[in-house]
Amino acid sequence: MTARGPHGTAPRIALDVTPLLGRPTGIGVFTGELVRGLAERGEFRLLGYAVTWRGRGRVRELLPDGVAVVNRPLPARPLRAAWTRFPGPPFEWLAGRADLVHGTNFVVPPTRRAARLVTVHDLTPVRFPELCSSDTLAYPALVERAWRRGAWIHTDSAAVADEVRTWLRVRDADAERVVPVHLGVRPQRHGDATRGRTLAGASRYVLALGTVEPRKGLVDLVQAFDAVADADDPGRPEPERVRLVVAGPDGWGTTAFEAAVATARHRARIVRLGWVDDDARADLLAGAAVLAYPSLYEGFGLPPLEAMSVGVPVVCSDAGPLPEVMGDAARLVPASDPVALAAGLTEVLGDDAVRERLAAGGPAHAAGYGWDRCVESISGLYRRILAVG
Repeated sequence: MTARGPHGTAPRIALDVTPLLGRPTGIGVFTGELVRGLAERGEFRLLGYAVTWRGRGRVRELLPDGVAVVNRPLPARPLRAAWTRFPGPPFEWLAGRADLVHGTNFVVPPTRRAARLVTVHDLTPVRFPELCSSDTLAYPALVERAWRRGAWIHTDSAAVADEVRTWLRVRDADAERVVPVHLGVRPQRHGDATRGRTLAGASRYVLALGTVEPRKGLVDLVQAFDAVADADDPGRPEPERVRLVVAGPDGWGTTAFEAAVATARHRARIVRLGWVDDDARADLLAGAAVLAYPSLYEGFGLPPLEAMSVGVPVVCSDAGPLPEVMGDAARLVPASDPVALAAGLTEVLGDDAVRERLAAGGPAHAAGYGWDRCVESISGLYRRILAVG
């Protein structure tokens, strides 16, 4: 059934597209796929807004045809400070009428009449504040205030939905306002393994993808890699000795990561590539012996699914919803345990049967996480919220 607005027209859905600006992150991928999928469905009238001062001029070029754009500048810092303390300024004053406003990244503006939905990707600032930047630490107060004023919450997994209900002390009568919808994974281009190995400077390597921040567990991975390298066959020619390749932009955990590398016994076999584009990312995956994802805490886990989709074995932590999302298609190890991580990586690198089982099962498992399914589920959530009024 197609939802209708108050005057019989298609409902007007406003979406925060700020995560599309800058280099794409997992939240940026989610936002982009959601907007694209909603635009293709044509069920709603879409309005994109960005809470930013400097980046607002680029929003139009990042959105598909048919999505209207809020051109008015919405400076992030003063608005979020106001929304933390006051019930305004409301979205309608800033950007015009909407039937539902969806904050795609922890923050949804107050409204006068529009329904509200906020996506809470994880509870890192609540559970692990020491792993967060000052900007991220502002999210819990904004989420809590939105919840108290009637907003619905979308999470990327059932595990995070349960955490949110516990944190907010959600009553049974309100539990349906916290709704898990799994994210999807893009069909991955099968890269060129030879180019990937050239980028890595090695024929065998453990690959890690992601921003260098404390939550990603990369310091644990550096420590684990020393043990992995110790176990590597010393009779191999040097070009065939296993290396660790870390590809992703600098984050606020870069200093700690670099310090760990500097003190590693096998630091000469650790390759730091920084941010890479989609083509280089595909090539690195194609050439990798295994993807390591040692996250200390997570909301979903896109990189492991991307690796699985092209048949790369995955070793990842059991943090948060990762067991829910990965099932038995990955080698799971305890989070924050470099010894267990080293054992898992050594097993996959050294045991042909384990490596081949993971490589063979990955594509079918990843295929179960399509963006079309995610968009369809969130469209259904919009209809539920609008029906409640």
